[in-house]
Amino acid sequence: MNSELPDVASWSCPLPLRDHDRVQLAHGGGGRLSAELTEHLFLPAFGAPSGVELHDAATVAIGGQGGRLAFTTDSYVVRPLFFPGGCIGDLAVHGTVNDLAMAGAVPLALSAGFIIEEGLELATLGEVAERMGGAARAAGIAIVTGDTKVVDSGHADGLYVTTSGIGLIPDGVDIHPTRATPGDRIIVSGPIGLHGIAVLSRREGLEFGTSIRSDTAPLHGLVAAMLAACPDVHVLRDPTRGGLAASLCEIATAAHLGVECDDVAIPVPSEVAAACAFLGLDPMVIANEGRLVAFVADDATEPVLAAMHAHELGRDAVVIGRVVADHPGLVVTRTALGASRIVDVPDGALLPRIC
Repeated sequence: MNSELPDVASWSCPLPLRDHDRVQLAHGGGGRLSAELTEHLFLPAFGAPSGVELHDAATVAIGGQGGRLAFTTDSYVVRPLFFPGGCIGDLAVHGTVNDLAMAGAVPLALSAGFIIEEGLELATLGEVAERMGGAARAAGIAIVTGDTKVVDSGHADGLYVTTSGIGLIPDGVDIHPTRATPGDRIIVSGPIGLHGIAVLSRREGLEFGTSIRSDTAPLHGLVAAMLAACPDVHVLRDPTRGGLAASLCEIATAAHLGVECDDVAIPVPSEVAAACAFLGLDPMVIANEGRLVAFVADDATEPVLAAMHAHELGRDAVVIGRVVADHPGLVVTRTALGASRIVDVPDGALLPRIC
């Protein structure tokens, strides 16, 4: 084996990457395999220091005055391109704005790149572009640069979109997974699971007796309201791929602390609960695109909740759990029957291509 290449023989996970000599769909699912791919292949290749902290957006120091920028990039391969409540265009804008917001940043500008399959109808491309522009204007942010490439028919799936964004982190804001502290309360901004089920239902032609719409939305306004109430929010995360389960597990692992939640407190819409029961899925692993998870000190919980309830995107915010020193790295929930269960990171792509 070439010593300059990652030593895949040392990797371990429920579906070991060393058992595959090709990329699997599960590597893009936001679960354990995605994390291993990032940690053991990309980070070493890019020269990242061992143990580097990963967040929704990178923090970049600018100048000598202590200024900080947040910088993030995302690729979108959702299928179908249009789904109840959104499309690949507004989803791309919201996703990148939200990653900046999870660092506490005020979004400044976006870029947009398009991989277009030969034969895609111009009307479809035009509608996606219009929806992107509308979402950016509604969020108060401009798409200032971009690129397009066209590939042969049959070598893509209609359209892929990549967006990058930069934002300014206000002085005094320090939001990182490692800032989670025992005693912190864990808040989720609203009902979970809507986006993943909305995309799945349209793609597979499933009917659940009701209309489920994606929750895709820009969260920077909600975050600004939260920071105005309490500038010392410890952790923010938008639970996209891998859902609430992946976000909580990642934070617990990064902070070397435990998380305890109450299943009954987690807001799961009845239609999502019914769809998950039918499909045999845990609502906690279903993707969201307009929700956030916040870790705040116990004495800041009430003012932060009040600020969230006053905002349209946080009116259903609830406390779902707390941070503990026990069982570091583990997320434990108490069920409705009083038993406890360990919540784990999804192994693979339970619902592939939902963003």
